[in-house]
Amino acid sequence: MSRQRMLKSSEVAPQTDPRAALRSGLPDRYLTPDDIAAMFDVPLETVYQWRKKRTGPLGFRVGKHLRYDPTDVRAYVAQRKNADQAAA
Repeated sequence: MSRQRMLKSSEVAPQTDPRAALRSGLPDRYLTPDDIAAMFDVPLETVYQWRKKRTGPLGFRVGKHLRYDPTDVRAYVAQRKNADQAAA
C-alpha cells in the first residue's frame, strides 16, 4: 500500500480552491446600476447622478463596470430611513 492515505467515501478532501475562502465572505452577486434603478424605481441616469454627486449607495468599479455591494445598499436604505424619521 502506498504512503498516501486514501480517503473514505464519508471523508471530505481538504479544500484546494483558493477562491473558496473568498467566496465565503462575498455576496453571491453584486448589483448593477440597472438593478439599483429597478430597486428604487428611478431612471438609470439618476443612479449615475447619485454616484457623480456621491449621494446614493456606495458603488465601486470592477474594470470598467460599476457594481454595488448589497450590504452597502442596505446600509444606504437604513441611513435614509433614519434621516427621514429624524426629520419628521
